[in-house]
Amino acid sequence: MPVHITVSDLSFATPDGRSLFANLNLGFGAERAGLVGRNGIGKSTLLKLISGDLVPHRGGVSVHGRLAVLRQALQLYPGETVADLFGVTDALELLARAEAGTATAEELELADWDIETRMARSLGRVRLDVRHDAPLSALSGGQRTRAALAALVFASPDLLLLDEPTNNLDRDGRRAVIDLLAGWRESAIVVSHDRELLDTMDAIVELTSLGATRYGGNWTHYRKRKTRELAAAEYQLVDAEKRMDALARQAQATAERQARRDQAGQKKGAKGDLPRIALGGLKDRSEDTGGAHARLAERRQAQAQDALAAARERIEILQPLSVAVPSTGLPAHRAVLQLNDVSFGYAADAPIIRNLSFAINGPERIAVTGSNGSGKTTLLGLITGAFEPISGVVRVLVDFAMLDQQVSLLDPSQTIRDNFRRLHPLADENACRAALARFMFRADAALQMVGILSGGQMLRTGLACVMGGPSRPQLLILDEPTNHLDVDSIEAVEAGLRAYDGALVIVSHDETFLENVGITRRLEL
Repeated sequence: MPVHITVSDLSFATPDGRSLFANLNLGFGAERAGLVGRNGIGKSTLLKLISGDLVPHRGGVSVHGRLAVLRQALQLYPGETVADLFGVTDALELLARAEAGTATAEELELADWDIETRMARSLGRVRLDVRHDAPLSALSGGQRTRAALAALVFASPDLLLLDEPTNNLDRDGRRAVIDLLAGWRESAIVVSHDRELLDTMDAIVELTSLGATRYGGNWTHYRKRKTRELAAAEYQLVDAEKRMDALARQAQATAERQARRDQAGQKKGAKGDLPRIALGGLKDRSEDTGGAHARLAERRQAQAQDALAAARERIEILQPLSVAVPSTGLPAHRAVLQLNDVSFGYAADAPIIRNLSFAINGPERIAVTGSNGSGKTTLLGLITGAFEPISGVVRVLVDFAMLDQQVSLLDPSQTIRDNFRRLHPLADENACRAALARFMFRADAALQMVGILSGGQMLRTGLACVMGGPSRPQLLILDEPTNHLDVDSIEAVEAGLRAYDGALVIVSHDETFLENVGITRRLEL
């Protein structure tokens, strides 16, 4: 039977009662499908419902084919090795006994003689060169992710379920995973915000509060379709608003005409021109007519109101997020940053950074790249003053702001508004609210507790707090800003950074992001 997954009338809510899915119907076939949507919409939850890790409250999931699942976080156990991850420890021990001449005849019949070759081939597909007895604890997070993916490939499943497979990978690791999936001939469902990876998909399935929508083709094709849908939805919204206005004017005109007729009848009655019985009949007909007109107007208005609400809801889902970054006024040739012959290491005899010199002048945009462990985050620590160089000099010649992956300048126990006021004590309430509104935190949205924000909201809050004050930093330093963000949030940040007229130093493995913010120079460590 062909591989397929069918989601039928599925409903599921979070433990606090928030509905994620209501009567969701969806199907996946022999394809590579990218599963996208804003953070918190339920993408990872849907994968868990498909894999059986969660049980739906109503409805069901039917799976035909063997599944293999790559989760965002790999559980580590003491002493676990790469072989344990592959599930081949016993088979490798049997081979070792066979080579030593201590295996029994029955064991030799069960021996898998090419298992090491197949393991090496699977690891090679993700460009990972590690021994089968290497402890998982000795590997970096990115290496463990690639090893886990290699183990899934080794098992030859019919369908892969992958949850953010390129998160926390360096450029080479991301390229390996992207190439693997580009050449994957079985089925796969991939939750990801990595647009380069999503461009290898056969279909994009978008989750929104309205349900799931399938788009044939890759990410680029999906974005073009969404742009057209947004234009159509905006037209429908304008049309619905015009219809509401027209109905309101029509109802007003009808009421005015009825009032004039009633007034005319009352004048005739006052003159005594009409018998009392005729006057009563006119009054009854007037009331009947007025009531019928009112009921018709109410029905039309209710229909128009429903159409308007639906159009607004569609716009809200389709409309990209946006942020407005104010100007810093950085002159084109102003000296911003200077590093002269800088070296640094956590141990004096083992420097991570050696004799590094570079400078930034004016609104340059520098990407700091390199493999995991090459010292990228360490370099940012030297620039911000978190670390002192062993030798050499670091000079930052303008005001700067640093946003790390955790946006640690924010206090999670405070609201967005209170964080802004804490960081800018001289700003009044109006200035605070205006600054936050530019980053789409209006009215009660500014009163959310930072500790419950999504990754995208957290980064927008950080940008609002560092860019919205009376003194705007002319150097902005970002460490892996797109990790854990949904694509809408990434694109909103990209748009804001494109408008930023200060200098940028960005550590990122996301090549699409770096290209979209207009990187002018690279510093490879």
